[in-house]
Amino acid sequence: MAGEVRHLFIAPRKGLPMAARAYVEAVEGAGLEGDRYAEPVSRGEAGRREVTLIEMERVEDFNREFGLALKPGGPRRNIVTSGVRLNDLVGRRFSVGEATLEGMELCEPCGKFARHTYPQVLRAFRGKGGLRARIVAGGGIRVGDAIVAAP
Repeated sequence: MAGEVRHLFIAPRKGLPMAARAYVEAVEGAGLEGDRYAEPVSRGEAGRREVTLIEMERVEDFNREFGLALKPGGPRRNIVTSGVRLNDLVGRRFSVGEATLEGMELCEPCGKFARHTYPQVLRAFRGKGGLRARIVAGGGIRVGDAIVAAP
């Protein structure tokens, strides 16, 4: 299983717009440098919100199905992928560029996602809203980098 990084986004604080980046530094045990998830969180959330991913194919499917124009940064995920099934990475380690991540849990759509985009996302992205992952080994991630699951 191999995929590709299509887009990278960070938001320095909760609620701020997502900013596109060509390169980000993944920091082990923290998150993406400059992103809100890299800030300290409650003990219960530690390691669960270091980085989020979503499949570009799901965004495109949504736009076709509803005739809408959800942009790649609309779901507010850090890494937008193509060519990889993120649901299959729950509980698995995988490389993204120079970094190694571990899939922790599915990232289901929430009310905030719907408020900032379209109400239809709550139903359309159920079970395919992306992946929450932790950073096992830090390193650089660039748009175009490969995403490869560990054997």
